[in-house]
Amino acid sequence: MTVKVAIAQINSTVGDLAGNSAKIAEFARRAAAQGADIVLTPELSLVGYPPEDLLLRPSFYAKTADTLAALAAELADLQGVHVVVGHPLQEGDFRFNAASVVLNGVIAGTYCKHELPNTTVFDEKRYFDGADRPLAFDVKGVRFGINICEDTWFTHAPAAAAEAGVQVLLVPNGSPYHLNKQHVRIATMRDNVCSKDMSVVYANLVGGQDELIFDGNSFVLDQSGAVRAHLQHCVEDLQIVEFQGAQPVDATIVEELPQEAQIYQALVLGVRDYIGKNGFPGALLGLSGGVDSALVLAIAVDALGADKVRAVMMPSPYTADISLTDSRDMVARIGVRYDEIGIGDCFDAFNRTLAEEFKGLKPDTTEENIQARIRGTIMMALSNKYGAIVLTTGNKSEMAVGYCTLYGDMAGGFAVIKDIAKTLVYRLCRYRNSVSDVIPERILTRAPSAELRPDQTDQDSLPEYDILDGIMQLYMEENRSRAEIVAAGYSEEDVNRVTHLIKLNEYKRRQAPVGIRITHRAFGRDWRYPITSKYRD
Repeated sequence: MTVKVAIAQINSTVGDLAGNSAKIAEFARRAAAQGADIVLTPELSLVGYPPEDLLLRPSFYAKTADTLAALAAELADLQGVHVVVGHPLQEGDFRFNAASVVLNGVIAGTYCKHELPNTTVFDEKRYFDGADRPLAFDVKGVRFGINICEDTWFTHAPAAAAEAGVQVLLVPNGSPYHLNKQHVRIATMRDNVCSKDMSVVYANLVGGQDELIFDGNSFVLDQSGAVRAHLQHCVEDLQIVEFQGAQPVDATIVEELPQEAQIYQALVLGVRDYIGKNGFPGALLGLSGGVDSALVLAIAVDALGADKVRAVMMPSPYTADISLTDSRDMVARIGVRYDEIGIGDCFDAFNRTLAEEFKGLKPDTTEENIQARIRGTIMMALSNKYGAIVLTTGNKSEMAVGYCTLYGDMAGGFAVIKDIAKTLVYRLCRYRNSVSDVIPERILTRAPSAELRPDQTDQDSLPEYDILDGIMQLYMEENRSRAEIVAAGYSEEDVNRVTHLIKLNEYKRRQAPVGIRITHRAFGRDWRYPITSKYRD
């Protein structure tokens, strides 16, 4: 007999219980109209993921329980349709990450997560207790079970499901995106689920939540581990997969995007959701004529539309004419509001104010930083006046070594490319231009410069970016020692210099705005190094 399972790859908003419930109901009705017997939503779909310290509030659990009961009653007319809803659950003194089967107006069964991740961006042991209660239920002669996300990254919970006779394992997920993660997900499901002679239906959340991107990419594997269905990247999606017994029938398989396209779409989603879910009317950014601000401008326009983005060029006495020319060229191509607000008079006023204090001292980075801070003040003034959020344009390479100014170019509300290394910035710009030519070629070929003193380039202060990025990846993302990095082919001088700067600038990163995470280790919630530390390696 045929069983139809619908994957509802939805974009939940943390704390929006009414909105999330309405979305689950909408997708359930769409799926039922296509004959679905089961509708699988992602992990904690009713409350959004991760709710963080909302999970410490008893009232949050009470309101969730009320919302779940109301959702079950609302879907009572979908007779015979099993809707799997993720939600937090409180039972006495215990709190669980749960998924309930809503059927014919009631809660027909509830599964509670066994494995609680507590690494990288995850902190579930802070909030939840683990359970060890398998859940199995029959639909048209096929036995289905539930595991939640991390459960399937280990063997215990899938084995318990198999022992309960489960033939098809339903897996709600809140699995954040990082580079190359999809291959790891599929391989892990093959090792831990398919190896136990179960098919797997993997439903992942989609959307941006602060630093995190949930990329969707839900899929179905048969017992042999073959991919039978694959949903879209970074887009809400609904797909019906037919099962003949425990065997899924081939459905739509969306082709994997090239890496640059995946990353770019993740950044677009992150900007759209951060601004949209937080209610900002639009975005502002400082345009410099350089590659970083060009990429952020393109992402912002693709996320929000040109009518909701404003670019501001703030030339100083050291701004090159070609920077103005290239900025004007790009905004003409992309169609945003563009203004030029010179900072020369402000800079002169600061210099006059500090002339007596700095008498006899040579100009240095102090004067460079004053220029950056004037720009930051102007951008924040525009933000205050008009309500739009300032998008900062610093990349991961700069954040790593502190090539940025506190209260200057770091001033803003959301750091779009905070986890994008400089070498990747260029790749993403090339990708975006392959879609449509919006970034002038000269921006991609001229030497990068902060333009805060005459004839300045980034490489006056830093190693070449391919060297810097390579060392940063090995040291910061892969936890390699300095000796290991030197053994990998980098000079000891460059390694010592870069690793020293990474340690030295932790205090700056603590004061940076939140930004989108696309690697397995970003500066932010999964990088927690002390500012005060004497350890050296």
